[in-house]
Amino acid sequence: MRLVIALVTMIALVTPAMAGMPEYTLVLHHHTYQPQTLKIPAGTKVKLVVENKDATPEEFESTDFSREKLVMPHGKITVYVGPLRKGTYRFFGDFHQATAQGRLIVE
Repeated sequence: MRLVIALVTMIALVTPAMAGMPEYTLVLHHHTYQPQTLKIPAGTKVKLVVENKDATPEEFESTDFSREKLVMPHGKITVYVGPLRKGTYRFFGDFHQATAQGRLIVE
């Protein structure tokens, strides 16, 4: 019973924090990210929704902020990023590196 109460309390505390989290959307179309440059606030955790409109899978990846996640064709994923310091952080599509390139500008 104590475990259940502890879990309910944790969920109650986390849910409002995530509800106020800034959310940004990246769309993959023709193996390119739109927008290719995304500005986010420094020192803040953000939610990135990556939507793949292509008929092939892609892997959203960033070695700069250590994320790697598969996006199925016509699917969506959520990636939580940050908080990050001011600067520019690169992300890319691992399966189409020649075209699927982008940057997070943190200011």
